[in-house]
Amino acid sequence: MTATKTYTILTLISLAFFTSCGNGEKREKKQGEINAKTEKLAYPHELLKSFEGRPFMFYNVENLFDTINETDKKDESFLPNSEKKWNTERYNDKLEKLSTVLTHPSEHNPLFIGLAEIENRFVVLDLMKTGRLAETKYRVVHYDAPDVRGIEVALAYDHERFKVQYDEAIDLSIDSEPDYKTRDILYVKGLLKDSLDLHVFVNHWSSRRGGAKASEYKRINAAKALLYKTDSIRKTNEEAKIIIMGDFNDYPTNNSIREVLGADVASNATNFVNLMLPMHENGLGTYNYRGEWGMLDQFIVSPSLVAPQKGLHIKESRAFLVDDDQFMHFFDNGEKTPAKTYGGPNYYGGYSDHLAIYGYLTVIKE
Repeated sequence: MTATKTYTILTLISLAFFTSCGNGEKREKKQGEINAKTEKLAYPHELLKSFEGRPFMFYNVENLFDTINETDKKDESFLPNSEKKWNTERYNDKLEKLSTVLTHPSEHNPLFIGLAEIENRFVVLDLMKTGRLAETKYRVVHYDAPDVRGIEVALAYDHERFKVQYDEAIDLSIDSEPDYKTRDILYVKGLLKDSLDLHVFVNHWSSRRGGAKASEYKRINAAKALLYKTDSIRKTNEEAKIIIMGDFNDYPTNNSIREVLGADVASNATNFVNLMLPMHENGLGTYNYRGEWGMLDQFIVSPSLVAPQKGLHIKESRAFLVDDDQFMHFFDNGEKTPAKTYGGPNYYGGYSDHLAIYGYLTVIKE
């Protein structure tokens, strides 16, 4: 064999080798594109994992602020040079504590979590990367609220078990009060395994500042806006599965909840079932004000989620409190209250001034 022929053969072999590598990369990329297209063609519920045994939760986390000054928000109280001396060490400690609360009810991480009193989506992302929560692929639905104090709501959800199809911020402005600005109601429509639709509303209604009676109209305004949206959903599907969660700054027996929303115990419900009402009537609560417990944080659900003959429903038709003693502060007289982070400017290093609440979804097969 001549030197020229040998060189030609080696050249062809080299070209074939490099070409095969290039084609291999292209094939790998193309296969990825095919897989992605196949995934899109598959029904969404076929790609979701089981949600059984994973709680859904709501938690008012008591001012989860980062340490960065946002010029468009009044967050000066939660900066390192403020009277509260809010710094990175305290921020990370609070994230760890909140993660402990949210993973306490079950060995499985939550399916989704409604959150109140968060400053922005980034603090929620930080929380979802903390402790055991980091083991779950959470995503966050959040809208910047008009409340200049930066006290907002969000929904963190397990992306492998809950597919968000639509989300919206429901405005709570009052025409007669153009300067009135408060956080929106967050609405999220999602899909669970086996093509089960679920509508979730995350609320944090206006506080009782100025007096419960004087401020009641603001919470009634929120209830009416919420009712308008849920009515529009039910016009399309009378049996729609709806979970309304939040810190309502009203109790289950107040007008905004019982009269406007029509939320009551299952046997008396005209519109919704309030899962927290039985506990409220037994003197339990999620918030302690001057020694008295009140059920400000609630799950209010459509009757279709309570004791159905088949399909998706609330397990045992009840909700629970995360009220383990480790999350409490005990006074010398034996009385207890949620272990909060701050009392005024005083740092206590607790979890939150509210207790978290949770429940479980399950399915009755036909």
